[in-house]
Amino acid sequence: MPAQLYETSGNPLPPHATVGKFRARDGKMLRYARFAAEGRPLRGTIVLLPGRSESIEKYFETISDLSKRGFGVAIFDLRGQGGSDRLARNPRLGFVTDFQDYVADIEPFFQDVVLPDCRGPYFVLGHSTGALVALLAAPALSNRVQRMMLLSPLFGLAPPASLSPRNTCRLCRLLHATGLGQLTVKRPDTATFDGNLLTSDAQRYDRNQTIFSARPELGIGGPTATWVRSVFHALDQAQSSQFKARVTVPILVVAASADRVVDTGATERYVAGLRTASLLTIQGARHELLQERDIFREQLLAAFDAFIPGSAPDPFSPAAI
Repeated sequence: MPAQLYETSGNPLPPHATVGKFRARDGKMLRYARFAAEGRPLRGTIVLLPGRSESIEKYFETISDLSKRGFGVAIFDLRGQGGSDRLARNPRLGFVTDFQDYVADIEPFFQDVVLPDCRGPYFVLGHSTGALVALLAAPALSNRVQRMMLLSPLFGLAPPASLSPRNTCRLCRLLHATGLGQLTVKRPDTATFDGNLLTSDAQRYDRNQTIFSARPELGIGGPTATWVRSVFHALDQAQSSQFKARVTVPILVVAASADRVVDTGATERYVAGLRTASLLTIQGARHELLQERDIFREQLLAAFDAFIPGSAPDPFSPAAI
């Protein structure tokens, strides 16, 4: 079927959208969208990498914010989710065998979508799983992107109270090795606002739930044992001194102090050991910083304006009036 983008109540499609699919190296077809900037002057393109279980539609508001700042946006659904091809027979499984498969998809995305059709310079904005993917891709992107901004990055899983990260890793490796890697090891976040771990903004939470209620084919379930195993393997790769030495792109990491999805302490420790990175922690915010209340979200956008060169809106431009 041809690729489409879906509007829902309270979540309008940003203007100047183009949607399609590109072919990954293993033949999987991944849905992408690009959006031309509305604001002037034109400032380049943000390559936006979403988190696990997300879809392009969840970022319509953020894309509009970036567009008003003069940025085009290029985004794709990670393999196995959204409007991209699934990786298991059950389309609801949150599944990937190796995080390097995510990383490998970035090269054809640049070759087929970003470089031919999107104005430079290029910057990367990644959230959670997308932030870890961006970090792993950073050595290969050093000559293509000027800066990266990583939000609530998956530099460590917030474990269940009953299981340490080490034991979680052991369990998921055992399940994978015994052929049970497609078992879901963690439930997806609650379908009601009360008690959710993602955001303290009820309106944005309901808006995002509406997306997946209206288009259930875009959603997936909780992470599988094999997916969690692949996270720990990716983190082992990222921790090596050889890898860290190859990361030369300037990076701003933004953490949420009330994050109960990823381990903010692990994020702080990792950034302290990465010479090209700096850290901002937004006090009181939950995991999904771009879906949070304005009091938190505006801090994030201010950090974006300060970090991404030339991105602060001109107060005298028509887009800012």
